[in-house]
Amino acid sequence: MVGDVASRSADPKGSRNGNGTPPLDAVSLAIIEQLQEDGRRPYAAIGKAVGLSEAAVRQRVQKLLDQGVMQIVAVTDPLTVGFRRQAMVGINAEGDLDPVAEALTAMPEVEYVVMTAGSFDLLAEVVCEDDDQLLDVINKRIRTLPGVRSTESFVYLKLKKQTYMWGTR
Repeated sequence: MVGDVASRSADPKGSRNGNGTPPLDAVSLAIIEQLQEDGRRPYAAIGKAVGLSEAAVRQRVQKLLDQGVMQIVAVTDPLTVGFRRQAMVGINAEGDLDPVAEALTAMPEVEYVVMTAGSFDLLAEVVCEDDDQLLDVINKRIRTLPGVRSTESFVYLKLKKQTYMWGTR
């Protein structure tokens, strides 16, 4: 998908949300929704939908980008660009999780890393060209990180849903 927009929702109760930016007003949320539908939608069309001028929309979008509230990116289907193997890797670690998480984020095959509460300390999504590369990443790079105690891999057989529309719910 080209031009998807990922956003972080604001905390309506406080003066700042989780990433330190002011809460979003209804117009900013509407702009985000417009861009989530089509990240290439012209500012004039967005302005018409939300009741602002093209210049005002441009200014708001730039502010949302600068604050890190959203980003506009091209999202590819990994299969179509040569990455035939995806997996979620559950990781249990000893001690401080930050060094392990930082090492995972530095790996180009790792798409995202989350610290969790539950059966695993960390979850990492890995995207590889094939099973050999996946095995290499898990066995020689993830399992050998200092602090990693164990891993469990969940190989994707078929992706049924992937969305970036959570931002304004």
